[in-house]
Amino acid sequence: MCEKAEQMGAGGEGSIFQTGSIVSAKDGTVIQCLTVIGQVEGHYLLGNGQKVTKYEHLIPMLVSIEESNEVDGLLLILNTMGGDVEAGLALAEMIASMKKPTVSLVLGGGHSIGVPLAVCTNRSFIVPTATMTVHPVRISGTVVGAPQTFYYFQRMQDRILRFITEHSNIKEEKLRALLLQTDEIATDVGSILDGEEAVAAGLIDRMGGLSDALEALHEMVRERKREE
Repeated sequence: MCEKAEQMGAGGEGSIFQTGSIVSAKDGTVIQCLTVIGQVEGHYLLGNGQKVTKYEHLIPMLVSIEESNEVDGLLLILNTMGGDVEAGLALAEMIASMKKPTVSLVLGGGHSIGVPLAVCTNRSFIVPTATMTVHPVRISGTVVGAPQTFYYFQRMQDRILRFITEHSNIKEEKLRALLLQTDEIATDVGSILDGEEAVAAGLIDRMGGLSDALEALHEMVRERKREE
């Protein structure tokens, strides 16, 4: 790791343990790697036995990456079962609005609210063995059986669908069909897509692994530097 990356202090050993973040440098390009693993934790704390990604940790890190004069790009690695809708959308919106080049890589899974996180970057990759689950919004706890409740669910679902279609190549009709499929998941409504199917559907840009994602990110960084 080059001296410039070490001076930043954002990618040290403690950062890996606390946030799953590290800074890497190669040929004068500094890349920040962030991971979204387990469940995206929202307004309520999850159990100690669960792997979680705390959005209150990642939000200030994203601000720091965007404002940094040293960091050139962001690599977002996903292996998540989903989680809190508002927290996941908040992270996805922040990444989508960044000017720094961004690339996502889905490893293992990019399920539920992990789908907007997978498509929010400039370029997205998925490995062949990874899967992505698309399903309607769920809620736990007390639900008031009133028309307003179902209208709220519909509006929330529309927000998610709109974000996904605006940041990927999938058509809204195709996405809604996957969302409401009844013969794919035994105990739920929705669809499970493997890597090849996610690319064919237009959710993810390309099949590829770590080297492919890094190569694409370095190329975008070089192009941005040429334009400046």
